[in-house]
Amino acid sequence: MAYGDRKSLRVTFTRGIDVAMVAIDGTWQRPATLVDVSDSGARIIVDGSLERLQLNEFFLVLSRQGVVYRRCELVRVNQNELGIRFLKSEVGTKRRSSREKERQ
Repeated sequence: MAYGDRKSLRVTFTRGIDVAMVAIDGTWQRPATLVDVSDSGARIIVDGSLERLQLNEFFLVLSRQGVVYRRCELVRVNQNELGIRFLKSEVGTKRRSSREKERQ
């Protein structure tokens, strides 16, 4: 996805918002700045090196207490600037019971 290709409206922050990137397995963490965000993704600037980090999937922690976060995947890299896509959570999706399956 190119930087200009947008499917949803983005909100840009003049000063940026301090966030943290955290590995899915918790093995690494990096401070970052949230530059802009939409319903589907965001653009962040990472503080520090990206070498040897598994950036395929990670959590973007949006609060200092760590209670607000989004699961992300990497879309593009331009030096220390990352384009990321938010992954949809399957938590809360209704699963059919075995009885419902039998009725069909």
